[in-house]
Amino acid sequence: MAGAYDRQFTATAIGMMMRRAVWARCAARFDRGSRVLEMNCGTGEDALWLVRRGVHVVATDVSAAMLEVARAKVSASTQPASARFQSLAWEGLADFEEGGFDGALSNFGGLNCVEDLRAAARALAAKLKPGGTAVLCLMGPVVPWEWLWFLGQADLARAFRRLRRGGATWSGIPIRYPSIGAARRAFSPQFNCLRVSALGALLPPPYAQGLLGRWPRLIGALDRAERRLESRWPLPWLADHYVLELERRP
Repeated sequence: MAGAYDRQFTATAIGMMMRRAVWARCAARFDRGSRVLEMNCGTGEDALWLVRRGVHVVATDVSAAMLEVARAKVSASTQPASARFQSLAWEGLADFEEGGFDGALSNFGGLNCVEDLRAAARALAAKLKPGGTAVLCLMGPVVPWEWLWFLGQADLARAFRRLRRGGATWSGIPIRYPSIGAARRAFSPQFNCLRVSALGALLPPPYAQGLLGRWPRLIGALDRAERRLESRWPLPWLADHYVLELERRP
C-alpha cells in the first residue's frame, strides 16, 4: 500500500479532514519539546506534522516500504530533523529498549490489527512517563455510513463485516473492531480515559470520496458539524473511527 496510500487517502479531502481532526487532539495533548512515540506511523504524515510543531518523534511501523516513504518525506522537509524512524510492530513494543516518552500516537486503525489489546496497553504504559498521554484512533464496530454505502451496492458481506465475531480479514490481515467500552477496559488498568471523540460519524468514509467529492460544500458542512459534536453521545459510538485520549496512571 505504501506507494499509493497518500494518493488514495492522505491527499483526499475527506482524508485530510479526518487527519486534521486527529491533529487537533494531538495539539491539545503534546507540548512543544515533548518526546512522542508513534506506532504504525505509515507514510509519516503525522510525524512530519509533529516535527513542525517542535515535537521530537520516534516513529515506528512494521512496513519497511511505509518507513521508506516516511523517511523521504521528512528528509525533504525544511524543518530541523527531530524524527527518527524504526521498524517495530505493536507485538514487539514490550521489547523496545527506549522509554520515558511524554506521549504516544497511534492513528487510523493500527490497533485494529492487534489481537491482544491488554498486552498492547501494558507495553505502551511501560514506555510512557506517569501522566503521559496517548492519542489512539481505532475503527469502531457500528458504522451506519458503511451499512448504507455497501447495502446500496447490495454487498451484505462488507456492509456488516465489522459486526462479525472475530472481525474480518483484509489483504490477509485479521482486522478486529473493538467497541469503545472494550478498548477502554483493555487500557483501564494502566490508563485513565480523558476523552472519546468521533471521526467519521457525520463525515462520510474516505472510500466515498469518489462519489461524494463532487459536493465539497456538503462534505465541509458535515465535517464542521462533526467537529462541534465529536465528543457527544452517540457520535463516537457510530463513527468509522473513534479517538481515545488516555493518561498514564501514576
